[in-house]
Amino acid sequence: MPVHRRFRDRLRIGPVEVGTYYDGRGREMHTAACTAPRCGFSADYHDRSAAELAARTHRCAA
Repeated sequence: MPVHRRFRDRLRIGPVEVGTYYDGRGREMHTAACTAPRCGFSADYHDRSAAELAARTHRCAA
């Protein structure tokens, strides 16, 4: 079953988008996901700064 997340505070850093959402337990989480074709990078973090750092340092292999 797919997970439906409502993102807010979206930010784009190069090909990576950073967004904030609430997980199923009500905790605020942050995700960084690459939007380039065939890349597949995405990761969830507890801190916004960690997600933004991952977005800035991501080197797309695609």
